Amino acid sequence: MKSSPRLELAIAKLYTAFHNGSLHPECCTSCAVGNICDNIDSWKHLTDRHGSVILNYVGKVNESLGRRINGYTPSELLKIEAVFLQGCGYSLPLGRKSTRPQDPTSKETLFNGLCAAVEFLCTLDGMDNVMDYSKLFEFENNAPVHELSSVML
Repeated sequence: MKSSPRLELAIAKLYTAFHNGSLHPECCTSCAVGNICDNIDSWKHLTDRHGSVILNYVGKVNESLGRRINGYTPSELLKIEAVFLQGCGYSLPLGRKSTRPQDPTSKETLFNGLCAAVEFLCTLDGMDNVMDYSKLFEFENNAPVHELSSVML
């Protein structure tokens, strides 16, 4: 199944941010959605609290007008960010007393957040999770069920 342009672009941006060290869960321009939105912070005005999935007035107006940022609606962006933050180990919405990971920028923390976010991005587009490699290890009669190339994107 072919993935959508918005999914491919989002994954490419997250991949780049992860590998060049510009991914930070607590920074609105460097978090998952900040990177998907080309490192601008305008998306943060769609809600009143970072990590909340509740649209505020500005978010509701933009949603009702059919506005999208790089293919994603305001409500989709908020959900992507919430999934990413939860995957990193945060309790939401973020506040002074929120649970936080010990090291929010460790590769392991960010990888866990990205796995959750990519799975959700795939769900939004009706795609199988591109990070699920469990099919590689399926076997029948001591032989692999799938070839490596048929499981890859």
